[in-house]
Amino acid sequence: MKIAKTVGILGIAVAGFSLASCGAGGENQGLEFAPQMYHSVAYEPLTQITDFETKGDLISTREDGKGEYFNSNINNPHNMNMREPVANTVPRDKNGYLPYRYKAFEVEESASTKNPIKLDDAVLTEGKRLFQLYCTPCHGAGGEGDGTVGNIIGGVANLKGGAYLGLSEGHIYHVVMKGKGRMGAHGSQITPENIWKIVHYVKQDLQGGQNADTAVAEVSDQDVTQVETPAN
Repeated sequence: MKIAKTVGILGIAVAGFSLASCGAGGENQGLEFAPQMYHSVAYEPLTQITDFETKGDLISTREDGKGEYFNSNINNPHNMNMREPVANTVPRDKNGYLPYRYKAFEVEESASTKNPIKLDDAVLTEGKRLFQLYCTPCHGAGGEGDGTVGNIIGGVANLKGGAYLGLSEGHIYHVVMKGKGRMGAHGSQITPENIWKIVHYVKQDLQGGQNADTAVAEVSDQDVTQVETPAN
């Protein structure tokens, strides 16, 4: 009887200790099973941890004996975790467009760039919506440079008058993308496809089609370089 009582007391004590040891709070996160599953090592794309003695706060369980955070990879050059792109290749977006490579000061060179977006009513409707979203604060709803912000800062282009009517679609695209004068660059805010839609709206609705592209550039293996500019 005494033995059973003693065993029972010991069992309760062991269970209580076990439950207490599993508790967590504050700086004590408790015991963890397979901690590597909970605390995965974040890989930095441009750097590698090559010091295999660096084990961090956890004891390494790697079969190769290296440190917990060791992530050096001899197959990736320049001590980087990220892979370099294939040599002599350039990325294209989902529409097959090449990156826009003209610098901000290369305004004249950009004039020959053709609009790759096929013109139709849906594109004009979307272009108008985007123009109202991004352009009306400065240029105004009618594109006459009388927007709320435009009235404050002054010097905003009237897209319906003067030399602006003769600007090519490539020129307008470049200025929206890279900026010019008081016009700030919007390439980080508006996608290339949406900029081209805005250009269509400006040329067709606001400027009445004056000096608009007569032919839309086709995205194909033969003339895709006409869609975006060549690399510098």
